[in-house]
Amino acid sequence: MPEVQRSQEGAHRGVFSGYGVASAVLGLVAVAALILGAMIWTSHRSATAERAYQTRVMAAAADWTGVLINMNVDNVDASLQKLHDGTVGELNSDFEGSIKPYREVVRTLQARTTGHIESVSFETSHRDPEPQNGQRPPAPAALPPELAQRTDTVLVIATSVSENSGNKPTTVRWNLRLGVSDVDGKLMISRLESMR
Repeated sequence: MPEVQRSQEGAHRGVFSGYGVASAVLGLVAVAALILGAMIWTSHRSATAERAYQTRVMAAAADWTGVLINMNVDNVDASLQKLHDGTVGELNSDFEGSIKPYREVVRTLQARTTGHIESVSFETSHRDPEPQNGQRPPAPAALPPELAQRTDTVLVIATSVSENSGNKPTTVRWNLRLGVSDVDGKLMISRLESMR
């Protein structure tokens, strides 16, 4: 009988040896490391894709603003057409009415304008602050979700120098808040607001 007890004790010890427990723990650590690595990689790829998208949005806003601030008597019609083609929504619908006076001023004054972009930034809001006394509430999204996949706000600071025939140069500071909407993969300007 003592031999039967010894063989049963030996069988129980062999199933849970120190090496077996260590192997199981190492296996669990390896699986956890793989899962953590996959989560970090996915998060990194998502953040990289978001940064690339934001860069494209800021470039679209800067390009559109560049056309606006470099409008001259020689290129006014082509510039206005390019600006109009780059807009969507209410800004596109009201474009002719709001830009017609500007077109006439450029033609009448024979203005020559040279401008450059000083700063472009992506505006983000982590929470909706309460408007302070005298402040406007934030502008609503320019396009409904069924028309645009996404609308982001970009701040553009620019300077242009206009020279009229016979007058000294005039410097104009542009502080713009643009809504940039993703419409079927194409980035278009959906909102234009001048800031003070």
